[in-house]
Amino acid sequence: MRIEARGFTFDVRVGGPEGGVPVLLLHGFPQHGGEFDDVVPALHAVGLRTYAPDQRGYSPGARPEAVEAYRLPELVADAVALLDALGVDAAHLVGHDWGAIVAWAVAAHHPDRVRTLTAVSVPHPAAMTWALSEDTGQKARSAYMALFRKPGKAEKALLVLGATGLRRMLHGVGDDARVAAYADPMREPGALTAALNWYRAMSRRDLAATGPVTVPTTYVWSGRDIAIGRTAAEACAQHVRADYRFVELPRVSHWIPDEAPAPLAEAIVARVHDPV
Repeated sequence: MRIEARGFTFDVRVGGPEGGVPVLLLHGFPQHGGEFDDVVPALHAVGLRTYAPDQRGYSPGARPEAVEAYRLPELVADAVALLDALGVDAAHLVGHDWGAIVAWAVAAHHPDRVRTLTAVSVPHPAAMTWALSEDTGQKARSAYMALFRKPGKAEKALLVLGATGLRRMLHGVGDDARVAAYADPMREPGALTAALNWYRAMSRRDLAATGPVTVPTTYVWSGRDIAIGRTAAEACAQHVRADYRFVELPRVSHWIPDEAPAPLAEAIVARVHDPV
């Protein structure tokens, strides 16, 4: 399905019963809405209607060139505009990785549009920025971002030799076919640069502007996440002013929707059906 919003065309995977309670699923880097393919059947089975867009930079029809076009407020505005275009007043919101950052910000700035939030892997931006300042372990885990913010150098490192670097980064999502499903679209002209622009446009100012979340929230973190350590994960609770649940998947990597779709779906359904 293609949806027009804010002058762009977004590719959106739609599933579940028509008229079902809506769930908006926001993917991370360097994936696309298909990362939730193994999660959504369990959501459909309980009557939920799912919408998984390929976000700004990932949809070919929503790929502006300017780095500033990928600032967090723009990404948040896209999510809200997609809800508007779908005729959805308020949805259950799920986000993984960068999609989690967008989801936290949507919930903080537009609580009237969010029924519940399930954030996956990446904690509240304030918890993340605090950990980056205070925890040497988190600083080391996030060192890769310095490379990602370097135009040209990052693209070369990730795409050289048939995208070997990108494929290695995706180790853990599954078999070679699943790795290719994410890596191959990033080899299209301009696609990886657009995805990396999310990192290049990232600023402490925008992250700090994300205030406390006031909707029922579940945060799902995995013990083998190489990007997010326990310090940042456990600090997340301080930034939710509503019912909050911390779900830890101890033997799972960063790629939770791919590696552990059943436990993730269970956490989402539990949050949706018992918000308080």
